[in-house]
Amino acid sequence: MSEKDVKDEDAVSNPPSEEQSANVEEIKVNNMLKDRLRKYIKKLDDTNTSITKEESKKLEVETFKQLYKLRIDGNEESYKKIPKFYYKLPRPDEVLSQKLREEARAQFLQKKSKELLDNSELKHLWGLLEKSNGSYSMANNDELTIDYFQFKKIRDDAGPKYRPYFTAEVFGRLQAAEGNVGRVRGVSLFNYIMRRVWLQQTRIGLSLYDVTGQGYLTEHDLESYIAELVPSLAALDGLDSSFSSFYVCTAARKFLFFLDPLRVGRVRIRDVLSCSFLDDLLELREEDLPMELQEQNWFSAASALRVYGQYLNLDRDHNGMLSINELAGYGSGTLTRAFLERVFQQCLTYDGEMDYKTYLELVLALENRRQPAALAYLFRLLDINSQGYLDKFTLNYFFKAIQEQMVAHGAEPVNFEDVKDEIFDMIRPEHPSRITLQDLVRSGHGHTAVSILLELHGFWAYENREALAAAPDHS
Repeated sequence: MSEKDVKDEDAVSNPPSEEQSANVEEIKVNNMLKDRLRKYIKKLDDTNTSITKEESKKLEVETFKQLYKLRIDGNEESYKKIPKFYYKLPRPDEVLSQKLREEARAQFLQKKSKELLDNSELKHLWGLLEKSNGSYSMANNDELTIDYFQFKKIRDDAGPKYRPYFTAEVFGRLQAAEGNVGRVRGVSLFNYIMRRVWLQQTRIGLSLYDVTGQGYLTEHDLESYIAELVPSLAALDGLDSSFSSFYVCTAARKFLFFLDPLRVGRVRIRDVLSCSFLDDLLELREEDLPMELQEQNWFSAASALRVYGQYLNLDRDHNGMLSINELAGYGSGTLTRAFLERVFQQCLTYDGEMDYKTYLELVLALENRRQPAALAYLFRLLDINSQGYLDKFTLNYFFKAIQEQMVAHGAEPVNFEDVKDEIFDMIRPEHPSRITLQDLVRSGHGHTAVSILLELHGFWAYENREALAAAPDHS
């Protein structure tokens, strides 16, 4: 038997694998490409040296097209090897597909819920921490600390369900946060695990309201979640049933205002978990929450009643909406007419009047002027030419209304050029004559700059800032 026959027999008895076949095919394609390139180079060498640049370019393009076509033709089936990664949501009329999707999602969330530690398992973990051979540090108020070997022993003793919470990364982060080289506090480890379990439980709870399973909540989803959460919040006991719908609207609006900057009508669940709003909302579970804390908490009944009460007081004709003249009475009543007109030009209104949801967004912006989302809202109103920056003309447009209010109150008007220079010195924009939203946020004084332009009270507070700062010292 010849050597060729032996090779052929081996090929039949040991056929090449799919990967080997792909490699062979790739080698063939590469060899063909090399042959084409050699022919192209030889053709250039054989061609008269007087060939024009246009002809040379044309020859190069034609050769490239041939090579590119060869590459496509040689891999026309390759797209079939890409795994499917996108699945369309079922249409409303596809009832069976929708039910299947809902059931699969429910089963998935139930499985994730079972993977979490329950109260008895957390108590068991605390017992293992107390029984560990960790040392008690007098420097940390006689608190238990453990090293990495004890950390691993607790993990092994606890069992596989606890393993995701006992990784080297967790240990490293905890010791770095506390500055204890080679050791972590037992209470810090336990609090970390408690917090992580709570976040996972909350994520699963929020996901139950995510109808599409896409990882975000619409306004309706948020309102449904908050409405079902209200009965478990002890601080909201006694909330009038007629006010409950307005409370839910007030609470949900804060999530949407700060977590939906593009105003698409939905927020990501991960953003809800990472912000502090849920902590503030769930703080209302405490039965004896001090009134001072309730007044500072947007989600408390006292705060919601305050905002809604202001809205009712402004609505002088009792039609459930606010006109520009009614909104002029907001706060200290010193919002300028120029600013109010911009509010009604840019915000959603109905027959020239503002509803409660639009009013809530304005209140959130005015009460949180230090926050980037609030500054973005106010900047959009100030940017009268929609040019992406505030220039001298824009500042003068709004400050002229401030000067008119000063005259109406019998005060001496302030020179605009002086105020303009102070604003630019305060913000220090990248462009010497333009102030962008990024400039306002980066400077840390954006809230002061917009207050000077929006209302006489804000300008007066800035002008008398030194006297106001010294007032507590004289009291």
